[in-house]
Amino acid sequence: MEQTSPLPSDSRGLCTLTDGHAGNLRQAQSLARALGGEARDLILAPRAPWRWLAPRLLPGATQGLGPAFDQLQRRPPTLAIGCGRQAALATRLLRARGSRVVQILDPRIDPSHWDLVIAPEHDGLTGPNILTLLGSLNPVDDAWLADARTAFPAFAALPSPRTAVLLGGDSAHYRFDTDAFARLTILLDDLTADGSLLVTTSRRTQPTVIDAVRRRWAQRPHTLLWCDPSDGPNPYAGLLGWAERIVCTPESVNMVSEACGTRAPVLVFEPGRVSGRPRRFLDALRDRGRIHDLAGAPTLFDGEPLRETARVAAEVRKRLAMPA
Repeated sequence: MEQTSPLPSDSRGLCTLTDGHAGNLRQAQSLARALGGEARDLILAPRAPWRWLAPRLLPGATQGLGPAFDQLQRRPPTLAIGCGRQAALATRLLRARGSRVVQILDPRIDPSHWDLVIAPEHDGLTGPNILTLLGSLNPVDDAWLADARTAFPAFAALPSPRTAVLLGGDSAHYRFDTDAFARLTILLDDLTADGSLLVTTSRRTQPTVIDAVRRRWAQRPHTLLWCDPSDGPNPYAGLLGWAERIVCTPESVNMVSEACGTRAPVLVFEPGRVSGRPRRFLDALRDRGRIHDLAGAPTLFDGEPLRETARVAAEVRKRLAMPA
């Protein structure tokens, strides 16, 4: 691997670059937080044709990612962290202007265009500047969970055991529709006969599923539902902080990774129905004993929290010779 000189202590700053999608922004921000820097978050506004073909370098690309990026190029940051395909073009351009760049997720072209590429193990990407992790980068650690409990203190009064249910949606590898929700409720009825139920949907949850959630659980005692802002502040962090067990749908690597960052048992619904790379991720977690299948699984079991972000950040510091 090419040797790199240390990053200067008089840093021009740290910047994250994403397309604004929640999963990409969260990963970039989580790494920046773990590196201990105050980061500027830049949301790209790519134009065609660069939006279609990123991160491939086409003529005019330096003017193809929006006015905010135009300004950033005039004074490039010392370190840029990108996540997602659009950001991969931006970090590639910034490296040519002297920034050190870290790209999160497989850019699908030669990784040597970046100083470091961080990719999940289930992508199978290898190379001298590749850092791999199990799952995805996220902010969940003991301090984050403590802050979440402080932000939602009323959850402490809910009857135990507190079961958090994290509902996702359709993906290329799994379909979570009303039929799947009906199958899930059969299992949850047995699991949650006692205690309290804390349910949250996601941006990907189908409206028909959200309607079914409200019909099924709106009148259930000791139940909290959050489906959209009309239900109040998003309690997602509080659910993770106070949960004594967590049930997840299986399609989202980010969601399952964050659930596994807690110390609660994680039960995954229908992991056997998932295909592709998410299936390889779930299989790895199951081999480690961190997750169990909701169907027939023990409701309480020990599991080591999945805390990959701090480890990856330490390796980034080492590889880029960042000052303490």
